[in-house]
Amino acid sequence: MSTFAEFGLEPDVLQAISEMGFEEATPIQAKAIPVAISGRDMIGQAQTGTGKTAAFGIPLISRIPVNEERIVALIMAPTRELAIQVAEEIEKLGRFKGIRSLAIYGGQDISRQIRSLKRKPQIIIGTPGRLLDHINRKTIRLDDVRTVVLDEADEMLDMGFMEDIQSILKLVPEERQTLLFSATMPSNIQRLAQQFLRNPEHISVIPKQVSAPLIQQFYIEVQERMKFDGLCRLLDMEPPELAIIFGRTKRRVAELSEALMKRGYACDGLHGDLSQNQRDTVMRKFRDGSIDVLVATDVAARGLDVSGVTHVINFDLPQDPESYVHRIGRTGRAGREGTSWSFVTPRETDHLHFIEKITRHRIAKKPLPTMSEAMEGKQKLMAERIIETVSGEEDTAAFKWVAMQLLEQYDSVQLLAAAMKLLTGDKKDVNIELTPEDPIRGKKRKFEGNRSGSGGGYRGGGSSGGSSGGYRGGSSGGSSSGQSSWRQGQGRSDSRGPGTGYGGQQRKPYNGGNSSSGGSRGGEGYRGGRTERRDEPKGNRSHSEDFVNI
Repeated sequence: MSTFAEFGLEPDVLQAISEMGFEEATPIQAKAIPVAISGRDMIGQAQTGTGKTAAFGIPLISRIPVNEERIVALIMAPTRELAIQVAEEIEKLGRFKGIRSLAIYGGQDISRQIRSLKRKPQIIIGTPGRLLDHINRKTIRLDDVRTVVLDEADEMLDMGFMEDIQSILKLVPEERQTLLFSATMPSNIQRLAQQFLRNPEHISVIPKQVSAPLIQQFYIEVQERMKFDGLCRLLDMEPPELAIIFGRTKRRVAELSEALMKRGYACDGLHGDLSQNQRDTVMRKFRDGSIDVLVATDVAARGLDVSGVTHVINFDLPQDPESYVHRIGRTGRAGREGTSWSFVTPRETDHLHFIEKITRHRIAKKPLPTMSEAMEGKQKLMAERIIETVSGEEDTAAFKWVAMQLLEQYDSVQLLAAAMKLLTGDKKDVNIELTPEDPIRGKKRKFEGNRSGSGGGYRGGGSSGGSSGGYRGGSSGGSSSGQSSWRQGQGRSDSRGPGTGYGGQQRKPYNGGNSSSGGSRGGEGYRGGRTERRDEPKGNRSHSEDFVNI
């Protein structure tokens, strides 16, 4: 694996990467960053959640002069959710260098976007429909664009954006760099690449099928803000002999280990910012049992071989299935039993199913432990320890005189209960706040069905000339087009026909779509499926749910 320092990046960019908690490049980043920095065209094939945004974001930011006042980079994404997410990561990567970026998508007031464009962003991240809207209004010019990124290209084409993408790319100077990222490589993606890319470098990072070890695997679906309390309950309900808790970033590990110590757990953290001496000290404490909980990043835990680990807890899901297998393989060694738990936010459930598919192992869902279950587990452990001390060879004679005095004054049950309360070190009243981590995105599963000319994209995309009604924002092709929709769907271009629908964007006339300017694509649909593309023959076609940000 490569470190980011090996790519010869500017200090400002390296500082931003470090602040984001990245320690080591993911496989797609290690392969893509050197190619993208060199200026070559590239086709990157990788699944969602593998670090693609940084794979093209880091080279983009590295190549743009801070004093540039023109739009020199364009990133196209299929949905507003993805556009927002990409824009947020680009903003973080470029903040120390001072790079300006702007997200352009349907569902947001266009006049607000026009005002933001006056701040002269160097990078535009947008959905094809809204980008064309600005191009038609002449509020965005692409004459100076030197790099174009097509993110989730297969999703954009599935949503019917082929014509829009072609229209936009024809407006960008031919002397440019084009980076295309796609999870799959169907024929329409290959045609697009042949048309607009010049001798592209092909990079493929497709996860291999890997087998999960024979370890009990469970997951708990929990909101981000409830993760820490859920972790404390889990540690109390199932007290581990030795446990490794994995966090995604150095910041997460540092905050989490400190928070657990404040709550009274024997814990320490292991991450890339520690010196070798500090690392050795932490590992010595973990091996000799001075601490029973180790919080670590994937990189810090590489090569870690400690016998007797009973629990692995994924406080944050890893980005790829291989990392998941490596993590949980820290337990259940030498024929001993082991248990793994993963905390999964509701927006990460699709990513968990992806891990299940690649590891060929079903991960059982369990409810969040209740307060009473946690208390019961903690009390049971303390009772066992007291019994072991009473029946063992440990000398308790020095404490008997004080014990007899206390028993003369107080009830024995009350005394023992008070002692157990002190011994459990219950510090639930200590307020803990962790910095939230962004969820890992996953894909909605495909739904195959009969598709006809009408279609509606759930959280829909945009069309190149027509009207739409969309749930959360399809953009359509006309500036004075009329439509009705729930929570927006705006129009662009001339006086083309109306379209109504709950979650619908339409590209072909259906049930009386009308037009005053040569065949608008009006229509109606209730979540009506993918748009019909002109580059396919008519007939029954599969219908794919829109990409949803997970």
